Amino acid sequence: MKERILQLRKLLREYNHNYYILDKPTVSDYEFDTLLKELQDLETQYPEYFDKNSPTQRVGGNVTSNFETVKHDYSMYSLANSYSKDDLLDWEARIKKVLAEDANVQFTCELKYDGASISLTYQDGALLRAVTRGDGVQGDNVTHNIKTIKSIPLQLKGDNYPARFDIRGEIVMPFAGFNKLNSARIAQGEEPYSNPRNTASGSLKLKDSSETAKRPLDALMYFVVGKDLPFNTQFEALEQAKKWGFKVPQTAKLCNSIAEVLAYVNYWDNARFDLPYETDGVVIKVNSFDQQEELGYTAKSPRWAIAYKFKAEQVSTKLIAIDYQVGRTGAITPVANLEAVQLAGTVVRRASLHNRDQIEKLDLYQNDTVYVEKGGEIIPKIVGIDFSKRAASALPVAYIEQCPSCGTTLERKENDAKHFCPNEWGCTPQLTGKIQHFISRKALNIDGLGAETVNLLFEEKLILTIADLYTLTKEQLLPLERMAEKSADNIINGIAASKQAPFEKVLFGIGIRFVGATVAKVLARHFKNIDQLMLADFETLTAVNEIGDKIAASVIAHFKDERYLAIIERLRQAGLQFAIDETAQETLSDKLAGKTFLFTGKLSLFTRGDAQQMVEENGGKNSSSVSKNLNYLVVGEKAGSKLKKAEALGTVTILSEEAFLALING
Repeated sequence: MKERILQLRKLLREYNHNYYILDKPTVSDYEFDTLLKELQDLETQYPEYFDKNSPTQRVGGNVTSNFETVKHDYSMYSLANSYSKDDLLDWEARIKKVLAEDANVQFTCELKYDGASISLTYQDGALLRAVTRGDGVQGDNVTHNIKTIKSIPLQLKGDNYPARFDIRGEIVMPFAGFNKLNSARIAQGEEPYSNPRNTASGSLKLKDSSETAKRPLDALMYFVVGKDLPFNTQFEALEQAKKWGFKVPQTAKLCNSIAEVLAYVNYWDNARFDLPYETDGVVIKVNSFDQQEELGYTAKSPRWAIAYKFKAEQVSTKLIAIDYQVGRTGAITPVANLEAVQLAGTVVRRASLHNRDQIEKLDLYQNDTVYVEKGGEIIPKIVGIDFSKRAASALPVAYIEQCPSCGTTLERKENDAKHFCPNEWGCTPQLTGKIQHFISRKALNIDGLGAETVNLLFEEKLILTIADLYTLTKEQLLPLERMAEKSADNIINGIAASKQAPFEKVLFGIGIRFVGATVAKVLARHFKNIDQLMLADFETLTAVNEIGDKIAASVIAHFKDERYLAIIERLRQAGLQFAIDETAQETLSDKLAGKTFLFTGKLSLFTRGDAQQMVEENGGKNSSSVSKNLNYLVVGEKAGSKLKKAEALGTVTILSEEAFLALING
């Protein structure tokens, strides 16, 4: 029976691939269903031959109450956006500046499909897990739901795949399936879904995978990441992914110049309306993996890729009023309330106005008819006024002078676009905003706590600062509205667990202005503990790679405030980590202490990521550019402009890969 089970699985996988990937069915639905039923019966009769990636496992049935948070093997970066052809030309110029003006650069162009990002991990050719993008570092494990999507192979074709790798893609809902789904909902008297993208994203988080199986989802794959990959370019990766059984859109094109890229963009700006899926732009990637490695990443996005966004849809509607929101730093953000209008598949009722300068630039009056668009932003923005519909008696919008929460007179610092409420310790949105930032996923990531609960605890005066979280008791929580015993336990346990969060997370969480997650990590690694950081003066701080004048001034001001110092001391007494883990420190050497490194060219003895890790493990620092603060430039083959610039400076030591290893090995 084992042989028949294996034979059926192989046949069904092949038929499934022909139907959902190649769009060339080779058997009738009846024959497919008959074979699938035979396999189901045999697997029930012989459970010892169970396979989690059998074709029978696609129907769903797993029920998940909470989705496990999983860290990605490789970070999922976001893409820098462009909105004009000039942006693409500027991007090419930046690439050539790094790779050298005469570098031969090819580009892979792909359509940017509008869906839910997913990362699939394959181990020995079988689907191991599926994780949502999340914050780019970690996401939700939605493997059970992903298995129901027929265009995702559970077992790969061929045998030349790496032992383990990730492939990224977009989960989309075709227009035809979306319309059919909505027709059924309307017939049952239910509200139709607003747009395919949100419906696809929501389908991945359904608790019952058998419900996900009913949704007409598709998976379009676009990027392979891992070690020892059997190809050297993005375009080769796409072609190989097709052979492994993935659905890769046929619209990708290899371009030999930026002129060919622009021609691709121009063509699809019109042709996209004939596609069966939502798409909102084009993604352009440097084709060569070696050149991608040379270009590297910023804190948020790869330098070797950019998204060109098609011109946004624009609609007109009426301005009702303007709200002024207060952020955790006291920054005031005006938001327009609008008459509801359909825009890009969603109902829009609010739009960003950014700051007073923007309002004045628009020449915005009360009750104006305004033009709104979604130009790549989550919150739509007002881009113009229909002056023909302005009433003669209309009055211009007057920007507020006092904080809408506490009434304090607003301030605006020189060279700052925003107004601020200076009442940092007496303004409710600022106080609750600091706590919400502290408990967020990128900071302390405290389970059981959310913005609504924080606001409730603040209203009840149980917490006024982040330090008060660590004196909360279960007895204080239980009398609160909608607070069950399990919820109270989750909050108390989540707060206790947060004491193990590493120093850089705590440093980010305490909310120093301009100190984001990446800067917090840089400061933590350089100063090792909070006490050394608090003692640092302006010159010491700005000497640290990636720390500029603005960040340094903000850090110094933060640690001069006695109220912040008192909170930090309370957090220290509560047991939070204010130093890099000593056990981790023991595994590091200080051979490269005080030295800054940069890697350029094609590296053959190690990857750039491995090399940068070796630097950090031995006490050194990595740089992203050649400057007077750089100590060593490690060069591989075909080193370009970075080598020339380092040689011109005359202060940078040039090392081969072998010399770099010798430096570490001592």
